[in-house]
Order: sequence, then structure tokens, then C-alpha cells
Amino acid sequence: MSNTKRVLTGTLLITSLLLSACAAKTQYRSACDKELEAAWSELSIAKAEGFSGTISYTKAFGLITSARTMQTVENFDNCYNQAKDARFYIRESRKGQ
Repeated sequence: MSNTKRVLTGTLLITSLLLSACAAKTQYRSACDKELEAAWSELSIAKAEGFSGTISYTKAFGLITSARTMQTVENFDNCYNQAKDARFYIRESRKGQ
């Protein structure tokens, strides 16, 4: 195999890997958006109970902020996971835990 063919084959392989990596990044895009919007609306109506509830509320707010950052840099799987965790802490803040 000539050097030109090797370079061309290598270039095609790298290009296909990069394109498949970019396609995988959009897998959680809609889930991230839905989970983040739900967490944000729940946070805005949440009423924290007691000191422990306030701590959970603060954790939830921090996770939502981080999830928004992950959404901005198109790290959708981490955005989804952080928004999901934020919703857990919102529920805990309502219970006072």
C-alpha cells in the first residue's frame, strides 16, 4: 500500500470517528432540555422546610446552574444527570431533609 493510500485511509478513519462522536453528543439533547426545564420550574415553586431543606434547595440550585453550563457546552448526558439530581434535592427540600 502506498503512503498516499495510507494517509487517505487514516484521514477517512479519523473523520468518520469524529463525525460519529459528534452525532453521539446529541443523544441526550431533548432529555437534558426537558429535565432541566422541569427542575427549574419545580425549584421556582419549591418551599424549603427547615435548615436541612434549605441545604437541599441550595444543592439543587447549584446542580441546575451546573446543568445549564453542561447544556451550553453540549455535554448533554451530564446535563441530564445533574438536572435529574437537582429534582431529587428539590423533593428533599420540600420534606425538610
